[in-house]
Amino acid sequence: MSMLNSLTAKLQRHPKRIVFPEGADERILQAARQWVTRKLGVPILLGERTAIKDHARRLDLNTEGMRLLDPLRSNDFDALAAELQQRRAAKGMTLAEARTALNDNSTYATMMLQTAQADALVGGATLTASSALRPLFQIIPKLEHVTTASSLMIMSFDEKTVGSGGTLFLADCGVIPEPDASQLADIAISTAVIARHLTNEKPRVALLSYATSDTFNHPAVRKVVEATALAQQRARAAGIAAEIDGPLQADAALDAYVARTKQVDSAVAGRANVLVFPDLASGNIGFKLVQHIAGANTYGQIVTGLSKPAAEISRGSSAHDVFGAAVVCGVLSIDREILFPGS
Repeated sequence: MSMLNSLTAKLQRHPKRIVFPEGADERILQAARQWVTRKLGVPILLGERTAIKDHARRLDLNTEGMRLLDPLRSNDFDALAAELQQRRAAKGMTLAEARTALNDNSTYATMMLQTAQADALVGGATLTASSALRPLFQIIPKLEHVTTASSLMIMSFDEKTVGSGGTLFLADCGVIPEPDASQLADIAISTAVIARHLTNEKPRVALLSYATSDTFNHPAVRKVVEATALAQQRARAAGIAAEIDGPLQADAALDAYVARTKQVDSAVAGRANVLVFPDLASGNIGFKLVQHIAGANTYGQIVTGLSKPAAEISRGSSAHDVFGAAVVCGVLSIDREILFPGS
């Protein structure tokens, strides 16, 4: 069973509410229809109700089972504005500024997520990454054991055995251009937590470099060496069960024969299911190459390091991509002990 089908089955047993800030977008409407049809919960589409219904009508798409919400006409607008002002008071936000901020659907959706009016958020279909992510990073608290918010891409292969049954978790592919060693360690831990939540496997985290050795005296390699040690220390301190190794070249991380040939002996080498890139350029380029050349299914960007599940999808995403990201976020909103009893 593919990762997406497996996660969908879990959501059918524990339906969730997913808020989409760009409710009138064609891909969002199609993904929301799938959400309802598969009985995964309630999609919440933000926007002007007439515009959403008009777009749905042109697509010959039924909006029954969806919640269409115009933030400007919502009964919760005043309460959310007061809550936002309180949360941002230390930054000098006034109530008037909070009301203005809530005119932005991404901000309104983020406040719905923070106040438990939605279980997860999927946005970015028509926005730049910075516009979609800013409210999340400003409003949603970080996880206790990390100080860095970032993102990951999930790649799922139908006919490959890499990673966790053909699934790999790649980070950071969308947020931090040049992470330092401490940020890189946080990225490794946050990604490992999500991989464990979705697969129930002990994460095998490879911090990637161009060298499979800690003897290269180059700043880029030394950064990965330091990040690996920090990630191992922080995982132990937080009680996070994960195998973490680096620096590793990508082939040594994924191919057991290559790992043996290069004399790399660890629980991660040749078996990694989490790949942590040394910088945003390599991460973003790497996943896009694999996506388009190898035809992998990709879901993300899934935001990591925050206490609530959210995804910032690409403006080039298909309806299937949107649906997949929503499924991942929906499952992340379910307590892992409920997903995997007794684990």
